[in-house]
Amino acid sequence: MPIMSRAVPAPAEGGQHRRPIIAAAIELTARSGWQAVTMARLAELAGVSRQTVYNEIGSKAALAEAMVAHELDGFLSVVGAAFDRHPEDLVEAIYDAVRGVLELADDNTLLRAIVSATHGTAPELLPLLTTDAGALLTQAKRMLAGRVAAYRPPLGDDRVAVVIDLVVRAVLSHVMQPSDTPARTADALAWLVARVLGVTANPPLRHT
Repeated sequence: MPIMSRAVPAPAEGGQHRRPIIAAAIELTARSGWQAVTMARLAELAGVSRQTVYNEIGSKAALAEAMVAHELDGFLSVVGAAFDRHPEDLVEAIYDAVRGVLELADDNTLLRAIVSATHGTAPELLPLLTTDAGALLTQAKRMLAGRVAAYRPPLGDDRVAVVIDLVVRAVLSHVMQPSDTPARTADALAWLVARVLGVTANPPLRHT
């Protein structure tokens, strides 16, 4: 049963206990698996009542989405920081952002638990990164589109959207199943973006 299509919506912002509850769920999932996550257990770990957990989260399906959204915020912060470091060089910003995301993915305990299917985690959570990843992709592409627009690329908005979609989907694919190091993958995608934009990557393919 796909989680995202049937999830009971959780409060958009939540109260003061929402983030600690989500953090506890991520830690418990990474350590013991998704099956071990119960509202009672989260209430115990977060030091709140079970009713508070329900009020803040909504349902276990909504909790799964909240966990992925929480981790996505961290990845998007890495992307934003990369663009901030290279305000005049879009290709270098892409390289830095992709490498940062893939390196962070290597160290992300929840992601690794989902991808490696440890503790029976994957059957319930894997769709959030694959077949039901629409919301994740939309948020990532929207954020990236806003950052890329500041560079005034020599392409129409529709073509820029195609490039962004390609990069985001490629990065997610490499997050799920890496085929090379983060540096080499970032290098290849940055080179591809440079070719599409008709600019010279500097330096070109540094990790050959």
